[in-house]
Order: sequence, then structure tokens, then C-alpha cells
Amino acid sequence: MIPRISTIAIIMQLEFVPVEEFYFALTLAVRTLEDIATPSLVEQVKAKLTQKFGQPSTVAAASQNSFNYVFRVKDYDYSPAPQLMISIADWQGGLRLSSDYGWMLDEERKPVRTERFEQRSAFSQEVRSYLGDWLDVPLLKSDL
Repeated sequence: MIPRISTIAIIMQLEFVPVEEFYFALTLAVRTLEDIATPSLVEQVKAKLTQKFGQPSTVAAASQNSFNYVFRVKDYDYSPAPQLMISIADWQGGLRLSSDYGWMLDEERKPVRTERFEQRSAFSQEVRSYLGDWLDVPLLKSDL
């Protein structure tokens, strides 16, 4: 049995993936966790991430998406997958949080669900809360 995600503060560390490593780090298993349709939030989060990390992991030259910061998650249980990624991007005027939590690639590099797939919603709330504290952006906190 997989332990449920705790509702107490999670301990995780995010390791920024620079543009030079982006294509090697991101997997086909990364899927949208949540879209937050708050336009003012995009600029706040982008400013905080730019201040902390500079250039995003990837920059899209399209009107619906202009930045994507990608992170490897450390110190968090994501078994059986070999790694865990989180992506923070703007998408069509809102903020998009994505991750491969609950997914992994099979031998043919096709995404398949893991036993943690059913916990994606709870994981999304944990990520949202963590990012709210980490970036000091109150709109990201789970009590929205």
C-alpha cells in the first residue's frame, strides 16, 4: 500500500534545470497538474523566479506561453519513478503547474500511470502550498 500524502508541511527541495539541460531532464510523462487562471499571479511568479534563477529553463516565442521553469524534486518520495520533475509556466494568461508525479516512462518510452497517479490532486495542492511559501506569493497557497 502506498502511503497517502501528508497534509502537514512537506519537505522537498527543488533543483533548477537550466536551459542547457532542459531537453535532457524533461520527460514525456510530465502532465498538467493544475491551471491557475489568475493573470496577476503570472507576473508575480515570473518576477520571483527570474530573481532567483535568471533565464527560464525554456523560452517559447508564442503568445500563449513565454516562460517555463523546470525543477528536479529532491527529498520527496516519488517511487517507483526514477525521478520527479515540476514545471512552472505561463499558459494562455494563467499559471500552469505540471509534473510527472504518478507517471513514468515504460521500456518503450511511453508514459504509463503508476500507483501514485490517484494522488496527483493531493500532490498538486502540496506543490502549490510549497511554492507559495518558497516564492512568498500568497496567491499560490492552498487556501484559495
